[in-house]
Amino acid sequence: MPRYKLTIEYDGGPYRGWQRQENGLSVQEVIETGLAGFTGEAPTLFGAGRTDAGVHATGQVAHVDLSREWQADTVRDALNAHIRDEPVSIVSAERVADDFDARFSARKRWYLYRIFNRRAPPAIDRGRVWWVSRDLDVAAMHEAAQALVGTHDFNTFRSTHCQAKNPIRTLEELSVVKGPGEEVHITAMAQSFLHNQIRSFAGTLKLVGEGRWTTGDVVAALESHDRTRCGPVAPPDGLYLTKVEYGNAPKRTLPAYDG
Repeated sequence: MPRYKLTIEYDGGPYRGWQRQENGLSVQEVIETGLAGFTGEAPTLFGAGRTDAGVHATGQVAHVDLSREWQADTVRDALNAHIRDEPVSIVSAERVADDFDARFSARKRWYLYRIFNRRAPPAIDRGRVWWVSRDLDVAAMHEAAQALVGTHDFNTFRSTHCQAKNPIRTLEELSVVKGPGEEVHITAMAQSFLHNQIRSFAGTLKLVGEGRWTTGDVVAALESHDRTRCGPVAPPDGLYLTKVEYGNAPKRTLPAYDG
């Protein structure tokens, strides 16, 4: 059965998350329904990351096996035609090797968290950013973020519902910069993340930006391994899965949550 890699963009606001579930519509279900309409089959889609309800993507990756060979552009265009009423877009489709796995073949996952930092609330980007009305010290946030880079026990910065057995992860990048207009951008990159890890980072770094926490407070929270020491978990609105990178390194079977 030929395997196809899909690169996907979506507004997560209307959905219960990436993964198909019984209590509401998911992005996976939308695309699988489109595939069924296009191919007459009922294929299962496998994603690189299980983004939560309200989390967006500009570079989610998934793979699917179909029973017959199609031109990759046909897969993309026909699938987009079948899901045209949903805020989901198949940016590209490509034929890949049978051993390609969107989740387990991934080497790096990139996420962006957008903070809208001004006194007045957003109108155009409502639901797509986290509105923070108090001025943020971006330099202080970035300095504190560097204390989190590296291999650590991140138990402090994960959801109480996280299913990962091991809280140790290697965070390769966590940067905070002034974005376009009145935005502050937090960029995170690692092979895999714990559930709510990036949103926990964002909520904690906001405290630093407001002058309520210092870098030392962030380090103390990290070293406590205590989830109650984490700052508030930021809302899903500002989180985007932006890119998934693949390579030829040995496969690792770590779960990939939305951060």
